[in-house]
Amino acid sequence: MSKTIHFNAFEMNCVGHQSPGLWTHPRDRSWQYKDLEYWTDLAKILERGIFDGVFIADVIGYYDVYKGDNFHALHQGVQIPVSDPLQLAAPIALATEHLGIGITASTSFEHPYTFARRLSTLDHHTRGRVGWNIVTSYLESGAKNIGQGGLRRHDNRYEVANEYIEVIYKLLEGSWEDDAVVRDRARRIFAHPEKIHEIGHKGKYFDVPGYHLCEPSPQRTPVLYQAGSSGAGKAFAAQHAECVFISSPLKSAVRDYVKEIRRQAAEAGRDPRKVLVYNLVTIIVDETDAKAQAKFEEYQKHASYDGALVLLSGWSGIDFGQYAPTDLVRKVETNAIVSVVEHLTNGDKDWSIDELARWAGIGGLGPVFVGSAATVADILQQWVEETDVDGFNLAYAVAHETFEDVVGHLVPELQKRGVYPSAYRPGTLREKLFGEGARLPETHPAARFRDIEAVKAEEAAAFAAAQAVSAVAQPAVPAAT
Repeated sequence: MSKTIHFNAFEMNCVGHQSPGLWTHPRDRSWQYKDLEYWTDLAKILERGIFDGVFIADVIGYYDVYKGDNFHALHQGVQIPVSDPLQLAAPIALATEHLGIGITASTSFEHPYTFARRLSTLDHHTRGRVGWNIVTSYLESGAKNIGQGGLRRHDNRYEVANEYIEVIYKLLEGSWEDDAVVRDRARRIFAHPEKIHEIGHKGKYFDVPGYHLCEPSPQRTPVLYQAGSSGAGKAFAAQHAECVFISSPLKSAVRDYVKEIRRQAAEAGRDPRKVLVYNLVTIIVDETDAKAQAKFEEYQKHASYDGALVLLSGWSGIDFGQYAPTDLVRKVETNAIVSVVEHLTNGDKDWSIDELARWAGIGGLGPVFVGSAATVADILQQWVEETDVDGFNLAYAVAHETFEDVVGHLVPELQKRGVYPSAYRPGTLREKLFGEGARLPETHPAARFRDIEAVKAEEAAAFAAAQAVSAVAQPAVPAAT
């Protein structure tokens, strides 16, 4: 029997998300993304289906690579307009009891000191049901519009991210001791100042000397999500991530990715089975295969050809508008999402621009599974058995119809087969996912920063040693004559 299958809902605070043009479908609700009812209704559907969570993607910037401008992105509503994802956590938490809430925020655009406060606030408000999707960003337009001039190089963005998350760990894990807050009315002591520590961080990219602004939240550090599939991205995920997302239509690519992530996590001293890997998938399911296929064909009539190429150009950094529809996709070095180019050029299939646009019109880069509940359940179990993937990040075609169909048709079939949960575990999101404690385990690199005074002493000693070596290496200065 297959292992338990996990589902996340893949969403974004915008129109259409991974299926550009489908907002024109008469039953689609994604144009209501501005309304809280859109999100609370969705959350209730997902909780009824025992989804791990709703994973809310985000971008800072707009897709202006296709044909050299943002005309088609604006014209077709391709991830613009896009609203802030963090503000959705509170209404979703109020509408549900168990559903996890994954929020995307970039290490390139959010300062770690202020962002740490936002994370702790979210974790308090959701009673420990929030996760952070760590991204380094890939749109030049975002960097330019906050005054950075342009994006750092790809691998340098991960260098920044490694220091960024170290600051986050120091603030969330080390600044306030567990028993710092006592709320002692009789003695009029809210907290013991000697148990609240300045983190004293002075690094290459960030200088954060002081205290975290929030008392410890239920998870301290929210569940850590990450979606990097490049070499640098995989190394970062293996070191830090608890849940990892991949977007590939190929079983072979997913299998190789899962194997590599588990290998690197084990080398980092982590339990490789405590890293959950989800692949992007869109599921079109109905009572019969014929009904599902008819629904899929109906959806395809609403897909935007230009909209799909807007997304693909933005993700890859390649302007697909400069090629003929019959041209084949070839590898080009870019500063965007490196793994997108690798997946499109290293597989078993040569993609023409036309094929790629029609493929990505519904569900982005992930596969689309179409059929009855039994047919789709068979496919999912095959993917799990052949790739060792833990679950699926489900994109919608039509909101909220796609998720209603999954919950109404597919979830009962998977439960009947014993490969899908029938109830949530109690506790925080981390406890629901892994069945252990609310906080990161001792094997996670964040644990090192819980004794922040010891960390500061180690860093001071290392700095002094480096200074001594540098002084010895300096050439002697001749005495003045």
